[in-house]
Amino acid sequence: MKKHFLLFIILLISTSAFSQNVIQLFNSAGDFFKLLQEEKFTAAHALFDDNMKSKVSEENLKKLWTDLGAKYGKANSFDAVQSKAQGEFFAVTVEGKFANGEQNFLVGFDKAQKIVGLFLVPGKSAAAYAKPTYADTNLYTEKSVYLNSPGHQLAAIVTTPKNVKNFPVVVMVHGSGPGDMDETVGANKPFKDLAAGLAAKGIGSVRYVKRTLVYAQEFYKAFTVKEEVLDDAAAAIALAKTISGADAKKVFVLGHSLGGMLAPKIALASPDVAGIILAAAPARKLSDIIVDQNKYMFELAKDTTAAGKKQLADALIEIDKSRLTKLSPTLKADSIVVGLPASYWIDLNNYNQVNVAKMLKQKIYVLQGGNDFQVSKTDFDLWNVALGKKKNVQLKFYPELNHLLSPQTEKGTMAQYQNPVSVSEPLINDLAIWIKAK
Repeated sequence: MKKHFLLFIILLISTSAFSQNVIQLFNSAGDFFKLLQEEKFTAAHALFDDNMKSKVSEENLKKLWTDLGAKYGKANSFDAVQSKAQGEFFAVTVEGKFANGEQNFLVGFDKAQKIVGLFLVPGKSAAAYAKPTYADTNLYTEKSVYLNSPGHQLAAIVTTPKNVKNFPVVVMVHGSGPGDMDETVGANKPFKDLAAGLAAKGIGSVRYVKRTLVYAQEFYKAFTVKEEVLDDAAAAIALAKTISGADAKKVFVLGHSLGGMLAPKIALASPDVAGIILAAAPARKLSDIIVDQNKYMFELAKDTTAAGKKQLADALIEIDKSRLTKLSPTLKADSIVVGLPASYWIDLNNYNQVNVAKMLKQKIYVLQGGNDFQVSKTDFDLWNVALGKKKNVQLKFYPELNHLLSPQTEKGTMAQYQNPVSVSEPLINDLAIWIKAK
């Protein structure tokens, strides 16, 4: 799910080309960060182009800098290390070094060397991905293919168990934001783990790169979950039915986070799907989830100052703007609201995943981790109340699992994701039993 939306500013890119003096760009980037170090926010904000100024206020910029200071300490140095042409803009990578850590930035410039975008680049993982102990490659094969939907081609991997006939297939659907086919987060690859674990149990899978990662330029305008998720999920289901050795009548959808929220909608559109797995799936509106995440982070910070409380209050007011259900004369489909176009919020807010799930005849497995700070037990309880008595539904709460479905000793923060911990083997065993059950 989305986190700390005020910390992320979208870098807009276009399609025409121009040349620019790299040294001048590096100097411009350096000037910007020097002004931030000197806390000259008005002067720094003046370096934005008009569009950027309209989307990011001087107060937003000040908050970003304050948050970085709270997280990493005093800023020591900023070095521009790379530039790359992106259409008619240039993206400059800046390495930032602070007293307690490092944070890299991507700064976008236009022809006039005005800043058109600023992005916080995720840091490198503290540790490398570790293959699960249950990933026995002697038991399965993996094949690279392409997932084709109208106007789009996405890299995908089909995993099939060896020496198994008429095996079930699971299609994996991502959570929010851009994602690779493994749903990599830090040092963890939940989809890769799930594919290996299920294959060892005689179950195939399809996982693919999310469209928002490959076709990012298409998501700087009005869009909905149809373009972000649904169209490609339908294409993946169609692909799953063609896998040699698979049972086309035993295709399941595993939706994680946002993917789980949308899984009932996917199943409604594909009634021949055998079942859906809702993994850490919100039962509430996305706005409610973001509110919970912000409150959790605030409580974790133990900031009792008036400034800290005001920061949270301001964030909650901003989030509340996302609860729209229709356009207005002053609100267009591509108007940006809490980092996403109004069309996206309207589409999602008019969707009730719980009610849709109630209508389904297919098998449903709902799972939730107790150490998940992104989606909570509140959502699991809502699923349980709505679906708990239905014969086609099974629900299970895993106290030790986090949002990435790996066992943990506490809820923690995003820093937890930098340590490689495989998806729970008991969870995979449960899923395999449920998938194979008649």
